[in-house]
Amino acid sequence: MCIAVLLSVPLMQSVAARDRGQFANTSPDLKAWFDSLRSGKGPCCSDADGSAVSDVDWESNSGHYKVRIDGTWLDVPDEAVITVPNRVGRTMVWPIQGSSGTLIRCFMPGSMT
Repeated sequence: MCIAVLLSVPLMQSVAARDRGQFANTSPDLKAWFDSLRSGKGPCCSDADGSAVSDVDWESNSGHYKVRIDGTWLDVPDEAVITVPNRVGRTMVWPIQGSSGTLIRCFMPGSMT
């Protein structure tokens, strides 16, 4: 079960967030929307749960994104960017730990304010 709504977390604290039932009261429509999200790398919630990203922890330059995870800036692969409208407004990232370090499965930009 994928939980991608960590809207109350101002900074990304963990690379491997897991569903522990903490969002059981999330709207069924919103949960279904999160579960349906896909990037060019596949379903976002298949291998990783999403986390909200603070505005100071992501940036856009010439249509490409970077995100800071655990103090390290990572380039977001173009195929990891979710292109459907962002229904929650917050920037979200779905990182996974790979043999070569942290990889970005999905990234959904928010509105930088």
